[in-house]
Amino acid sequence: MLDANMKQQLGTYLQNIVNPIEITVSTNGNDKSAELIALAQDIESLNTAKIGVTIDENPSGRAPQMAIGPKGEAPRVRFAGIPMGHEFTSLVLALLQAGGHPSKAAQDTLEQIKGLDSELNFEVYISLSCHNCPDVVQAVNLMAVLNPKVTATMIDGALFQSEVDDRNIMAVPSVYLNGEHFGQGRMMLDEILNKVDTGASDKQAAALSEKEAYDVLVVGGGPAGAAAAIYSARKGIRTGIVAERFGGQVADTMAIENFISVKATDGPKLVAGLEQHVLDYDVDLMKTQKAVRLEKKEFVEVELENGAVLKSKTVVLATGARWREMNVPGEQEYRGKGVAYCPHCDGPLFKGKKTAVIGGGNSGIEAAIDLAGIVQHVTVLEFGDTLRADDVLVKKAESLANVTIIKNAMTTEVLGDGERVIGLKYTDRKTDEAHLVDVAGIFVQIGLVPNSEFLKDTLELTNRGEIVVNGHGETSLPGVFAAGDVTTAPYKQIIISMGSGATAALGAFDYLIRQ
Repeated sequence: MLDANMKQQLGTYLQNIVNPIEITVSTNGNDKSAELIALAQDIESLNTAKIGVTIDENPSGRAPQMAIGPKGEAPRVRFAGIPMGHEFTSLVLALLQAGGHPSKAAQDTLEQIKGLDSELNFEVYISLSCHNCPDVVQAVNLMAVLNPKVTATMIDGALFQSEVDDRNIMAVPSVYLNGEHFGQGRMMLDEILNKVDTGASDKQAAALSEKEAYDVLVVGGGPAGAAAAIYSARKGIRTGIVAERFGGQVADTMAIENFISVKATDGPKLVAGLEQHVLDYDVDLMKTQKAVRLEKKEFVEVELENGAVLKSKTVVLATGARWREMNVPGEQEYRGKGVAYCPHCDGPLFKGKKTAVIGGGNSGIEAAIDLAGIVQHVTVLEFGDTLRADDVLVKKAESLANVTIIKNAMTTEVLGDGERVIGLKYTDRKTDEAHLVDVAGIFVQIGLVPNSEFLKDTLELTNRGEIVVNGHGETSLPGVFAAGDVTTAPYKQIIISMGSGATAALGAFDYLIRQ
């Protein structure tokens, strides 16, 4: 199952297992069961002293399935499917953590997990091509390893299609807790903990409000925010960074091939590097916290969604942007039920079905090309009379037999049957003629909108909601700076956001020394 190179690398990791573990493989005799048995046996062969394998040929639950736990204990971590692709790291971490190897999570987070006093049974539906899914799987797996009242099961939606259909799952990751829908999309450990730990938000708000004022407080944890925090901390001044989700849009990006000096990487890997770089300095990092208000008083005050108020002499706003929505009837009703924004994550759920991609830019045409290898047919709808994507991408898409490109198409409505998408309507902008397209999935790829709603009437914004900044990153409010995709920066690129983050931090430092 594993090639020689993977065995060598995995074998090195598995030497870190402290206590013996047992892997139980539930099989139903099909080819996938055979693959899972082979994978388990490969793992066992790499550390026979600490790893044992049991085969259950008459399981009462899902099969094929791999259960992992300390030897002599009932397993609390399960993988229903073959945990390869993006989930291979989840498997490796589960093996190590079940065997006593410590997690890198913060100590207060580990203690919070251990203190959970409710029975929590997590089920996480994933696709192996989803790069957001492992964060959720790894989070609930760690909770299950540390707390005997928690169980966690990863379920490959492509392998357990009947469950996906029964639960009407059309986007991953989809998380169920104790049989009820819990959440959808990428969620980090702290975010999941805050949702299940009643009273956690009030405790955090009280603790955050007691913090001393910062010299520079960065709002946002994407490339711009990370750069601003690093540049500020290197000046030796008190620096904090508060972010709803560290990494921002970059965490949802697959291939990154234009980050100068790095030939190729991916979003999650870059985000991990950014966070580690920030933590190498004396930066107070506050994650899973959303800013809802900014006001200039004696200090600049930033109010968070949980009611906490942080104070700082200067603030750098780096809240980034999010996927732009179509804003047509039916979009919100069927979001996650056929309306999707990540073809890499959700594409496999539409295998053999008809889909549409909204947008003819690079992201839209790339999505169509990716989907064409999975789905029955892709219809691309472009509002303009020409495609905005690179010529090489357009030629590739046009060469695919199951891709149709329609220009001058204005999407007007998402259609559904009450449970899932069944089609969409669009109007031909040249003839005003209305058309209906039968599709099961709609992937929206029409650009970004800045996360600046909470700043309305506080500082100067463009009519598109971008924060107006000058060459030093200064906004219209003294002491408040901004950087990255939320600003009027003309090109929304990772490397440009990092540069503007550095500029804003240096601008803030210059402001401080002149006051």
